[in-house]
Amino acid sequence: MDKAHFMTLAWTGSVFCMHLLVVARAILRPHRQPASRAAWVVVILSLPIVGIIAYVLLGETNIGRERAEKTRRANDKLPEVSTAPGWSEPNARHSVPERYDHLFRVGLSVNGFEPIGGNRAKLMADSVAGIDSIVKDIDGALQTVHVLFYIWLADESGRKVVEALKRAASRGVTCRVMADCLGSRAIIASEHWKGMEAAGVRVAVALPIGNPVVRALKGRIDLRNHRKMVVIDNWVAYCGSQNCADPEFLVKKKFAPWVDVLVRFEGPVARQNQHLFASDWMAHVDEDLGYLLREPLPAHPPGISAMVIGTGPTTRASAMPEVFENLIYSARDSVMISTPYYVPNEAMQEALCASARRGVETTIIFPARNDSFIVGAASRSYYLELLTAGVQIYEYVGGLLHAKTLTLDGEVAMVGSANMDRRSFELNYENNILLCDVTLTAELRQRQGDFLEQSRRVTQGMVEAWPLAIRFRNNAIAMLGPVM
Repeated sequence: MDKAHFMTLAWTGSVFCMHLLVVARAILRPHRQPASRAAWVVVILSLPIVGIIAYVLLGETNIGRERAEKTRRANDKLPEVSTAPGWSEPNARHSVPERYDHLFRVGLSVNGFEPIGGNRAKLMADSVAGIDSIVKDIDGALQTVHVLFYIWLADESGRKVVEALKRAASRGVTCRVMADCLGSRAIIASEHWKGMEAAGVRVAVALPIGNPVVRALKGRIDLRNHRKMVVIDNWVAYCGSQNCADPEFLVKKKFAPWVDVLVRFEGPVARQNQHLFASDWMAHVDEDLGYLLREPLPAHPPGISAMVIGTGPTTRASAMPEVFENLIYSARDSVMISTPYYVPNEAMQEALCASARRGVETTIIFPARNDSFIVGAASRSYYLELLTAGVQIYEYVGGLLHAKTLTLDGEVAMVGSANMDRRSFELNYENNILLCDVTLTAELRQRQGDFLEQSRRVTQGMVEAWPLAIRFRNNAIAMLGPVM
């Protein structure tokens, strides 16, 4: 055997052994759906070298040991919010009916947050009104302002918030600001970010990438902080789908306007959002914010019962889909959902189908034009099964419907940052609020009704009439869902 032949055999054998080792890793990795295991095995074996590289870069929800350890230490250091004086006062006790108690128990299992009463809430009229309300609250802040956004643009809305933060810092309010390194990269590199820092605003970049090659060796680059949070004076919190940007959303203006939902909460539930912010902050900045969670709750009247659900790569695997699935299975009369990105796992798709089959009015609203071609195509691959089961599907034509909402039986609702796809379920840090209140749920349901008025209904006949090439494309892209 000549040397060249020997080297070829040695190389082939090495690659084969490497493939087997990576395949074994994909099969043995815990907290993974069988479909995901099978998809990765096919990718690894069918794409020599490329499949191995793809798995190393994207195959595991690995944020890196150092970051995971910092997050763990931050959470260990933070006190439980329920230990603050006043947490057990009568007006803070929740009033969740027993028939919904199990839903909030699922939420409790994620972060340890219990449903808390005594909250007031206001649904913002639109994105502009939401930003104006945030600015007004920042201008009225007395002690602290905490802001975290996945996307923060230097447009009119973004600059309004920047200037409000600078004004607050100048009068002695402690302002802390975080923005995701990837989603907010433009403003982080801009004069506005430097201007806030110069004005005394404390700034931090969430999940910095740095050198992409080095970062990829330590953990996945595409694990992002997708949260959208504002917490003011430990008592006011904003939660919803809205980034710090104009509805014209200039970075993707051809899909505009972006249509969001944002809710202003006032009450004890803000303390749970404060806990999430403190955890994120302390994982990046050497500053203990535990003292904020020990402050006594102010006196307050009875009000809405709500709880924060925060998920991410360092929380229990599949926590957010469990919440969605339990909500859907609990519906008795109606469940209506709006989401821009729908690439479900099998359990969630089955939950929606089962809901419609047992006679629940089940409605889901998607954007007609999606800013992600891949996700849009994958979403449509699930239409036929949903429609056959009796789910009503609408596509919003008034812009990019970015709102992530769920209303259930006229009494329970959820709003926040989480989409119904694998990225939100496993890869991104997300924050939602689950609540039980007839009035606010009715307002959210009315907003969903407004979305329906600007939507076209998708029928089974329409989907069956799609050209074969379109159906093949959609289904082929959806097959990549477990590895997306």
